[in-house]
Amino acid sequence: MILRRLVFALCLGSASLLSSVAHAATKQSFSVCWTIYAGWMPWEYAQTQGIVDKWAKKYGIQVKIVQINDYVESINQYTAGKFDGCTMTNMDALTIPAAGGVDSTALIPGSYSSGNDGIVLKGKGKTLKDIKGLNVNLVQFSVSHYLLARGLETVGLRERDVKVVNTSDADIAGAFASPSAQAVVTWNPQLSTVAAMPGATAVFDSSKIPGEILDLMVVNTATLKDNPALGKVLVGAWFEVMAQMKAKNPAALTHMAKASGTTLDDYTKQLATTALQFTPADAVKLASGPQLPETMKRVAKFSFEKGLLGQGARNADAIGVAFPNGVVNGNAKNVKLRFDDTFLRLAADGKL
Repeated sequence: MILRRLVFALCLGSASLLSSVAHAATKQSFSVCWTIYAGWMPWEYAQTQGIVDKWAKKYGIQVKIVQINDYVESINQYTAGKFDGCTMTNMDALTIPAAGGVDSTALIPGSYSSGNDGIVLKGKGKTLKDIKGLNVNLVQFSVSHYLLARGLETVGLRERDVKVVNTSDADIAGAFASPSAQAVVTWNPQLSTVAAMPGATAVFDSSKIPGEILDLMVVNTATLKDNPALGKVLVGAWFEVMAQMKAKNPAALTHMAKASGTTLDDYTKQLATTALQFTPADAVKLASGPQLPETMKRVAKFSFEKGLLGQGARNADAIGVAFPNGVVNGNAKNVKLRFDDTFLRLAADGKL
């Protein structure tokens, strides 16, 4: 009797496993979300111009690119399982989905900020040192917060020397327009808006820390593993648009500028401070380069100090971060963020 029950249990378990595998294999529809930012406008273009649909058809699946108006909310929705992928920075990938226990893969390191994130003062403040004692509007615990900390380091100040005022990215330009506003840290297109306001002075930006603020397309690792077609579609569509941007296709750039709510001239200026990885080979080099693990160590340290790695995190190494070639930062038994160049290499080799 015991043997029969054991056999039955094993059969039931096998049936359940096979059912799960079959379910994963038969998933045909996927959705990823994005928010307005100079380096992510190609996703809107790829969706509206049928580029994503073309690649999805090639691999027999459906992929929808969905715009979310609030950046942090988009990541929260991804983390909650409402989307299969989401655009976010490297720090936010670590501190929100990874810290929340969601194993995620940085599928495409599309660009890095090289001036697209900045600190702007209003009034008498003309240098970063003048930020001391001021209220600073920013999206708390985002890359803006990280940029502030890195900037303060360069002038011998600490965060305790300012007062951080948590402000949604959707509200940050309006907040800075208030007569009482003193300082702001934000990203484009909001950055260009606030920097153009009367009395505003840009005092620090991400070009001073190149390669530290990465703009990623992040995908749920389990979903990607079970459905590699999703990775192929997203990578294929992305680099098709990158080819147009590298060629400075005026129609494509004009479309993206309009979709982001700005002029072609202003959008072109934003792109000048966005280090886009135009080819798969460029992206492979970034994902597998020696700087990335060191950058993520710095990011993990900042995140731990802010209590962003989860309540159980005892140190900055609590969450494992994996890189190509087997390199792992932090706890190798708790890897929740992976920089994987597998699909990038397929694209670079012309095998998509």
